[in-house]
Amino acid sequence: MANIVEEIKKPIATEMKLFEQKFYESMQSNVPLLDKVTRFIVTTKGKQMRPMFVFLCSKLVGEVNEKSFRGASMIELIHTATLVHDDVWMKVLNGETSFLSTLYGKIKLRFW
Repeated sequence: MANIVEEIKKPIATEMKLFEQKFYESMQSNVPLLDKVTRFIVTTKGKQMRPMFVFLCSKLVGEVNEKSFRGASMIELIHTATLVHDDVWMKVLNGETSFLSTLYGKIKLRFW
C-alpha cells in the first residue's frame, strides 16, 4: 500500500510538502493546552489521502492554488476532528487508551 500511495503522490509532491508546512503552521496556538493537542494531532498524521485527492483534482481541472490548500486543510481538519471524537468517546468509555489519556494520563469522565 505504501508504494501505491507514494506513486499517487509523485505528481503533487511539492504541493504535499507545502501543505504539511501550511497545515502545521495553521494549527499552532498561543493556548498551551490547545497547542499541545494540535501538535500531537499534526505529528501523528496518517497518509493524508484527502489532501492528496484535493490537489490531484485541482490539477485535473486547472491548477493548485491557495483555495486548494484551504480546502485540503479544512477536509483534513474535519477528518481529524472526527477521529479524535471517536477516539475519545469510544476508547475512554471502554477503558482503553485514547490520545487524550496518552497526553494526560488516566481520564475520568463525569456525566450529568
